[in-house]
Amino acid sequence: MSSSRSEATRTGRGESGESDPLRPDDHADSADSADAGDAGRRGAASARLGVVGWLRWGWRQLTSMRTALVLLLLLAIAAIPGSIVPQRTADPNGVTQWRTDNPDLYPVLDGLQLFDVYTSVWFSAIYILLFISLIGCVIPRTKHHWNAMKARPPRTPVRLSRLDDHVETVVELPRDADAGAVAADAVALAEAQLRSSGYRVERYDTGTTASVSAERGYLRETGNLVFHGALVGVLLSVGIGGGLTYTGQTVIAEGDSFVNSIGLGYTSFNPGRFVDVENLSPYALTLDRFDVTYTALGEAGQGQAGDFAAHLTVTEPGQQPHAGVVRVNHPLELAGDRIYLMGNGYAPTITVRDAAGEIVFREDVEFLPQDANMTSLGVVKVPDGLPEQMGLVGFFYPSAASLHSGALTSAFGDLLNPVLTLDVYVGDLGIDDGTPRSVYALDTGGMEQLTGRAIDVDSLELAPGDTVDLPNGLGTVTFEDATADGAPEAVKRYVSLSVHRDVGAPFVLVFAILALAGLLAALFVPRRRLWVKATPETTSTGAAALRIEYAGLARGEDPAIAAAVADLARSHGVAVADVLGSDDRPVPDGPASDPDPKVD
Repeated sequence: MSSSRSEATRTGRGESGESDPLRPDDHADSADSADAGDAGRRGAASARLGVVGWLRWGWRQLTSMRTALVLLLLLAIAAIPGSIVPQRTADPNGVTQWRTDNPDLYPVLDGLQLFDVYTSVWFSAIYILLFISLIGCVIPRTKHHWNAMKARPPRTPVRLSRLDDHVETVVELPRDADAGAVAADAVALAEAQLRSSGYRVERYDTGTTASVSAERGYLRETGNLVFHGALVGVLLSVGIGGGLTYTGQTVIAEGDSFVNSIGLGYTSFNPGRFVDVENLSPYALTLDRFDVTYTALGEAGQGQAGDFAAHLTVTEPGQQPHAGVVRVNHPLELAGDRIYLMGNGYAPTITVRDAAGEIVFREDVEFLPQDANMTSLGVVKVPDGLPEQMGLVGFFYPSAASLHSGALTSAFGDLLNPVLTLDVYVGDLGIDDGTPRSVYALDTGGMEQLTGRAIDVDSLELAPGDTVDLPNGLGTVTFEDATADGAPEAVKRYVSLSVHRDVGAPFVLVFAILALAGLLAALFVPRRRLWVKATPETTSTGAAALRIEYAGLARGEDPAIAAAVADLARSHGVAVADVLGSDDRPVPDGPASDPDPKVD
């Protein structure tokens, strides 16, 4: 029975009579035996991960460097729609216009949160996962790197000749020399040379054989960790700083003031989620004058604008009013805010009177420039005080000139021949139904046009100080000469200012510099180990000699490792020869050194 059992096993035939000439019958893939206690004939069970096992696996996948790089790439891709589609936080008017231009596509993109990319659920998910992944990568690697830095350099390999970068030389010793002492002294010289080159060194002597182990390049991993840690810092700075950041826009005409308050000064305001809008830094700005220089007529580039300067009077609590200037790319820093000059234009002072001569409208109206010569478009809305609501659509020409068609244009940006033309509309301004309307546009769909080329009625044309009658006896309109109110010129100018507070920007800059420094260290600092071993021996002639071996090993790419080993062998050989008092310099038995090595 025993022999038949052995034969069945040898031929792969089981007791059931089934056979497989390539496998024994007790192979793990064979069918289970009737005897459940026979482990050799029982099928192998697959390992099962419990809840903790799956969580550990998921954490390892999330905190791998590969996942961090993928998430970083995804974050960059996810930010692309924010530069293509207008964002509510940065350009609310652009979003409104986009909705008007694309009424069918707008609900789809809005549902995907493409108008709020940087606060969307999907962008925040990528951001948070990247943050967790980087932390999970950095902390364990930092601990491992710290332990590695405190550890001793590795022991000298027994056979250095097995390493690719290996050089050895044989030095004959004087008759009365102690070979063991000379070996120790030679290795001590190598130790001093390596230490002066920035290596961490450790002696490993065995009997009469002396050796030193040296390593350097831990700054490479330090730079790698600094780089990833700085990325975490950038993410924190952007996330927390973005919640404390706000941006607002305001328009100020000459002689008018702006107060840093939500209800008083801003035309638009976009706060971060942590901004206390009720406690903004208290200050006020008054635009005294706006200066701009133009290239004179007849010169190359005539009419081009040069320097822009908004001269302000700044008022802060507990301080005397003081002057401030805002120029393009030269913001005014005030109470933690930065005030930028974004645009400028003309703001003609327009007065509308009813038929009885009572003033129903008087304001400095900001006209939007349409070309480089400051031909500007503006809108006046008079909702009350007249028999009907009235709207005026006007063009302002700082230096009016006639075209061949008879239409007016501006030939220069400065005030050489200021002219204002107005087209009059009466009817429903569309402001009583609560629908938000732009102050720079007039919806004429429900209005009747009273002047203008479209109905072959001359537009109203005024120079500073002129008053003309409105059609249908509605009253009069006056283009005020602003110098009568103390303005520097007949027509006031206005500036568009952006008030910006970014708490996280300095921290982002610091962490970005750290990331760059860490990346440079990780890319250009080589990680290498060098060994020098001196072994006493006897030559074929019976003379005492010393065999000195040099070897190196690089971690990662290090094309200069061979040159480093050869350079060490050359310099150390010279030092040993000087100590022994020999005129013969030992010649290394190995690859020649680079004549101009670039080791580090």
